[in-house]
Amino acid sequence: MTTLLVIAKEPVPGRVKTRLTPPFTPAGAAALAEAALADTLRTVAATPALRRVLVLDGRPGPWLPPGFDVVPQCAGGLDERLAAAFAGCDGPALLIGMDTPQVTPELLAVDLTECDACFGPAEDGGFWALGLAEPNPALLRGVPMSTPVTGAVQRARLVAAGLRVRDLPRLRDVDTAADAEAVATLAPRTRFAAELARLRAVSGR
Repeated sequence: MTTLLVIAKEPVPGRVKTRLTPPFTPAGAAALAEAALADTLRTVAATPALRRVLVLDGRPGPWLPPGFDVVPQCAGGLDERLAAAFAGCDGPALLIGMDTPQVTPELLAVDLTECDACFGPAEDGGFWALGLAEPNPALLRGVPMSTPVTGAVQRARLVAAGLRVRDLPRLRDVDTAADAEAVATLAPRTRFAAELARLRAVSGR
């Protein structure tokens, strides 16, 4: 069974989802980030796993359900922080971010005994999920993050290492207001969709 990792940032106004401002206020962007994180953690909690780990920049809040180990993110770039998350795992591990509240347990139930790696591409050119049957931090270090080619470079790194890669469905990260609208439409029963509707009602949009 797999260790499930969620890498996240504490949803503090002004520190998360800054590309949502405008049209949202920093407080509104943080509320959306918290809702996305809560949805993600609830999905992970509902997915069979050997261990569930929140790799957190900040402090846990009431949005954290029981059953998670919380470990702090290390210093350095995102590639170093992702690498360190895998370094703390024994055996198969699947890592996701907090930006895809539409994710489901079915998407996360990946059998890493049937492949060496799994890769979930994101529509913005990044990736929303990365699974490794044998976690190797070196596979992530040096990959340029937050660029339109991040996903392509990361997947090519896996292939160059001789790994058998299983591709997961492409998902849309929530980075912009347009992303938020699209994801809420895809997953209307999520806390994220409810929070977006509340913010729209408050602003009169």
